[in-house]
Amino acid sequence: MTVFGAYGHTGKFVVAQLRDRGFVPVLSGRDANKLKELATSYAELDTRPASIDDPASLDRALAGADAVINCAGPFATTAPPVIEAALRAGIPYLDVTGEIEATLDTFTHFADHAQAAGVVIVPAMGFFGGLSDLLTTAAMGDWEAADEAHIAYGLSNWHPTPGTRAAGAVSQQRRSGRRIRYANGQLEYHQDDLPALEWPFPAPVGPRAVVGGFTMADVVTVPSHLSIRDVHNYMTIDAARDVLNADTPPPAATDERGRSAQTFLVDVIVRSGTSERRAIAQGQDIYAVTAPIVVEAVDRILMGKTRTAGVASPGKLFDAPDFLRALSPHVRLDLRP
Repeated sequence: MTVFGAYGHTGKFVVAQLRDRGFVPVLSGRDANKLKELATSYAELDTRPASIDDPASLDRALAGADAVINCAGPFATTAPPVIEAALRAGIPYLDVTGEIEATLDTFTHFADHAQAAGVVIVPAMGFFGGLSDLLTTAAMGDWEAADEAHIAYGLSNWHPTPGTRAAGAVSQQRRSGRRIRYANGQLEYHQDDLPALEWPFPAPVGPRAVVGGFTMADVVTVPSHLSIRDVHNYMTIDAARDVLNADTPPPAATDERGRSAQTFLVDVIVRSGTSERRAIAQGQDIYAVTAPIVVEAVDRILMGKTRTAGVASPGKLFDAPDFLRALSPHVRLDLRP
């Protein structure tokens, strides 16, 4: 199991989670010095520096691996070459991006090749894009279509990692300052002001001020397999201000597992006509919880507990309610009919 970007903030959580689950990860990434520093904590693990500009080095990093988990952003830059290396090696690829364009690029450019090769490719298999897609899929249940999906992120704060900031800068550059949404069955770029609203989060969060239209990668993952006309995102205003403020510091560890004090509640409501279904997930630290999400995914892929091959979102690839229940040590769930 190769972890590309193993020394990054999220990558370290992923390596630790893999070890906890009995995997023996190979540590890889672009910075040999940071890999060497990480290896002091994992002397028994193999380290393989690799450059995204050097396919041969990526091939060496993936040699003998069962799968690769890409934790290195910006994913607009790293995902294509690492996916290509995974396809050459014939092994599954997963990443933890929250970048909308990078996720869309993976579906657009690699679907045919991955399907033909019978290789599983899963972009956005983390907190943003992945968890919300699983919740939306679980909420849909036996519905074949819905009018709207509302995905509200109740973050107590958002201290971004350097990787989050770098990814955000790349996304803004690609959009030329425009915003993006999923409406009327398609992605749309726009320059409308984002509304300030109140979202009725359940306890313990309660009603909170949110920014409407704070779009995340689920506008790609959810419509990739669910027939939903509109996908709406909301982010608590305090968290939105944090991540957009250049002076907000990175996350700081507050427990023995290295998690920050940040808490989250993801509230998903799916509506069809006058009917409504809801799914809720609560936990601590959006970066830390990404690790059990992506490691559960790779374990299921390797065990053959998947529904398809090629490029796929989590909800299409896995049994969403069963997958979510497997996260119970890390995420508190409320799946309402």
